Amino acid sequence: MSDGTEQDGIRCMWMRGGTSKGGYFLKQDLPADSAQRDALLLAIMGSPDARQIDGMGGADPLTSKVAVVSRSQRQDIDVDYLFLQVFVDQAIVTDAQNCGNILAGVGPFAIERGLVAATGDETPVRIFMENTGQVAIATVATPGGKVTYQGDARIDGVPGSHAPVPVEFRDTAGSSCGALLPSGNARDVIDGVAVTLIDNGMPCIVMKAADVGITGYEDRETLDADKALKARIEAIRLKAGPLMNLGDVAAQSVPKIMLVASPRNGGAICVRSFIPQRAHATIGVLGAVSVATACLVPGSPAAEVAILPPGPRKTLSVEHPTGEMSCVLELDEAGAVRTAALLRTARKLMDGMVFP
Repeated sequence: MSDGTEQDGIRCMWMRGGTSKGGYFLKQDLPADSAQRDALLLAIMGSPDARQIDGMGGADPLTSKVAVVSRSQRQDIDVDYLFLQVFVDQAIVTDAQNCGNILAGVGPFAIERGLVAATGDETPVRIFMENTGQVAIATVATPGGKVTYQGDARIDGVPGSHAPVPVEFRDTAGSSCGALLPSGNARDVIDGVAVTLIDNGMPCIVMKAADVGITGYEDRETLDADKALKARIEAIRLKAGPLMNLGDVAAQSVPKIMLVASPRNGGAICVRSFIPQRAHATIGVLGAVSVATACLVPGSPAAEVAILPPGPRKTLSVEHPTGEMSCVLELDEAGAVRTAALLRTARKLMDGMVFP
């Protein structure tokens, strides 16, 4: 294990995972004590500072993220993955949620670090998500037994094309809140606004954009400048926390706010999300899964505006400010979501030593 000194630095791979970016560390290279670890990560990212000028963070929650990866001792699992969100302008590091975007880089990282052996032109990596106790299977392109990041797959929010990283999620319902619908209701009313409190991998509060005075088609800058809107939805979020078994969420990054409207570009639903106080440039992977699932809940605000395809296997395109994210949901005979899968990509940006 590194001793964490400035002289030696800490081994780290900086990667883009999906539409996010951050540092990927082996667990053994970080302090075992969580307080020491968090202090180290704050220093590495340059937080708290709005510009993160004295660190690696990119002055945005989407570029101030960390993956901690280790070889798993669990049966039928290859690696354990802990996601940490490092706040930009607050001295907070939280493990209160998963990140399905950073998850996209875990498989390639695990193979590159020798935690998983390549098995052919494609290598499945079974990942235990420590934040919520759920399992994902990422399929990594490994032609010739080596990870490649080059390919023809494209995802909205990322320029160019890269190797595909299909990610299948299993048993994500109630990952953080204990139940898919933690309040027991498809529809609750908070501060006069109808909401669905849902957790299919990411705790979310789903409400119609029109019910809080916007269209749901605004760009990110317009939403971030709307202080009255942000104050209103934050008040709803704080009241929803206890109803979702999350307690006081004032200092937490969950639940996320999802403002939905009818699709405009041939998708199933249109979303403007907040993470949680800043408007999201796209939408998180597991947030998209939770919103897509909400579309299938009769009586929910999402179901009222969604356009759904027929059949037990549904591909739901979730439109967001910079494009769309397609979620493939498999339903069981009772109509409940059995599995969810998405297409992501990842890219190694830097591998070396980072200095706190």
